[in-house]
Amino acid sequence: MPIDREPAAGAVLLTGIPGSGKSTVAAALAARLSRSAHVEVDALQDMIVSGGQWPSPDANAEADRQIFLRARNACLLADSFARAGFVPVLDDVVVRRSHLDFYRATLTAVPLHLVVLAPGPAVAWQRNQAREKALAVDWSPLDEAQRSELGQEGTWIDNAAQSVEETVETILSATGLGSETGAARR
Repeated sequence: MPIDREPAAGAVLLTGIPGSGKSTVAAALAARLSRSAHVEVDALQDMIVSGGQWPSPDANAEADRQIFLRARNACLLADSFARAGFVPVLDDVVVRRSHLDFYRATLTAVPLHLVVLAPGPAVAWQRNQAREKALAVDWSPLDEAQRSELGQEGTWIDNAAQSVEETVETILSATGLGSETGAARR
């Protein structure tokens, strides 16, 4: 039995600095679409059982290599879902143009919609400290880097004062994927 069908209308790469709401919004967005898959890029990093290195503020060539490894695997998975008719919603911290260009060159099955959640570094830090998986590192300098490198790309949403549902509505409107909506399946 073939797994491919009419391809999905597109894919969403949801990004922002840690604490911006990527995973929460990505899950809610995927739940609003009638056929979708949430690809958590951090979960792909977690699959590395031995030798995994997470990004850090310090230069680390191996961590940088693994950023692209997990992005490549996320794109392969997203392309597979898209070809099978599911809108892939990926969430990853994408700060540099080279990282975004890699996603664009590697995820080729459907158009890629870049959405940047940008509540500001203070709000992201506050959210990060309030959640169960709080990070010890202050990643707020990534906000400036992301704005500098990607400021003219995609759709930017200041979700500091928005509910998750309001942010999802903004994304659906901006991407045109709103016609793909359906009842939540969970």
